[in-house]
Amino acid sequence: MSTWTGQPSVRGSSETMRMFLLTCVSVGITFLHMGVEMTYCTPYLLSLGLTKGQTSMVWVAGPLSGMIVQPIIGVIADQSRSKWGRRRPIIALGSVIVALSLLTLGFTKEIVAAFVSDKQTARILTIILAVLCLYVVDFAINGVMSCARSLVVDTLPIQKQQEGAAWASRMGSLGHIIGYGMGAADLLQIFGTTLGDTQFKQLTVIAALGMLATSAITCWAVTERVLVSVRHDPRRAQGRFKVFRQIWSTLLTLPPRIRAICWAQFWSWIGWFPFLIYSSTWVGEIYFRFDVPAEVKGTKDALGDMGRIGSTALTVYSTVTFISAWILPPLVRAPEDDSFTHRPPASIARWVETLNKFKPDLLTAWFASHLIFAAAMALTPFAGSFRFATAIVAMCGIPWSVAMWAPTTFLGVEVNKLSGASDHSGALPNSGVAPYRRLSTASSIEMREIGDAEPGTTGSRSTGELSGVYFGILNIYTTIPQFISTFMSAMVFAVLEPGKSPELATDAHPSEHNDTEGTNAISVCMFIGAISSLAAAVATRKLRHV
Repeated sequence: MSTWTGQPSVRGSSETMRMFLLTCVSVGITFLHMGVEMTYCTPYLLSLGLTKGQTSMVWVAGPLSGMIVQPIIGVIADQSRSKWGRRRPIIALGSVIVALSLLTLGFTKEIVAAFVSDKQTARILTIILAVLCLYVVDFAINGVMSCARSLVVDTLPIQKQQEGAAWASRMGSLGHIIGYGMGAADLLQIFGTTLGDTQFKQLTVIAALGMLATSAITCWAVTERVLVSVRHDPRRAQGRFKVFRQIWSTLLTLPPRIRAICWAQFWSWIGWFPFLIYSSTWVGEIYFRFDVPAEVKGTKDALGDMGRIGSTALTVYSTVTFISAWILPPLVRAPEDDSFTHRPPASIARWVETLNKFKPDLLTAWFASHLIFAAAMALTPFAGSFRFATAIVAMCGIPWSVAMWAPTTFLGVEVNKLSGASDHSGALPNSGVAPYRRLSTASSIEMREIGDAEPGTTGSRSTGELSGVYFGILNIYTTIPQFISTFMSAMVFAVLEPGKSPELATDAHPSEHNDTEGTNAISVCMFIGAISSLAAAVATRKLRHV
């Protein structure tokens, strides 16, 4: 049997504070990933001289890093015997790498100029360094994301999995609001040139500091149980290349429900990836095509203008996401509600029971979210104003909120069941916080694998041993669609917009194709995503019968 010392715990005097601290790192991840990468990096790469087709190929970094890093990090973390725990050391190291690479990305021109004087050579090296930094950021942030999700699953009992996933979604949406809000603001006017002389430079500095701060808070607040010895398990590969063999063997033997969850995620992400990558640029282009005054076109800071316009729309979107992340979870019946009986106070029990009768289950909510997103993406080719484009983007905040916690909740429940955890987990009424209460370091105990402890002991409430590898595999089903979507986008751009973005054309960076008439290529990519979202709805509906 696998043996452990200690038990998972989180600092804090209330359940709300413990959930906040446990998922705080999600703020930094989404601030960086959505507020900086997804909002500003596409226009930034275009401004360096890349075409839209070339930029879409650069974004292979995201799915490539997710497909490689998350499963590998998941397996390594699952088997780690570090005295600091299995997840926190990787979160800390990954955050430092992210911060350093992000700062380099923001100041690539200055770094290259310090060593190269020839302008043409410097331009090429600047592009190479920027792309390299983007790859490093993506690889490192995927390691942090993998361990942050597993940390929630490892720490919470089975009946708290939906609440933990919902809190991660809430903190992520808070990161959206902060990131998009800062992107929409004129940081040069607020901070001057203290943090850099451009909007993008200042955002990279703030995002780097935010990443370090939020990961430090989570690592400080959480105490993990420590793996002492690993049991013999046929699911564990042995020998040379055991990490890759572990991933492959687990992938081939996925339980039916986990495989069904993965396929629903697969079709969903073919639709979501173009939206996440290009929505900010798309809104900016719609603004430049239909709303911007003629005298403003071709200004020196067209990149900054486009970024701020896109960030304004995404600020509205992230606000909708944030509100949805707070409102929807209590209105949706969790997967484990059918087997775990909640006991509300007697004074409100009748009202709670009445409300529960009308609650849709999480599977229905996830199914509906696919349909809402498909409807929004189907409208993108018809956007003829900045306000209409903003409304479409904002509408996507509702399904995105559900997409952030539905698959994580389903997988968290299944992983815990596979590990032997009971739905009831020996928890007493209203004692869901017990497994992660703050403990003295002197109270560490040695215990067996989940489900092997005596009923009613803390060990019986412990969570899955292999959460890392299963979440890594879920991420494979998330990233392969991103490859498909990336190549699809490259083909669409090659046909409809063979040159650089015409909206960014200036005297310094003339566009090869200055005509803005005709169908917007990003709109076409998003419309194709609508079809994929309908396929995701079908796959999600099938999950009910598995």
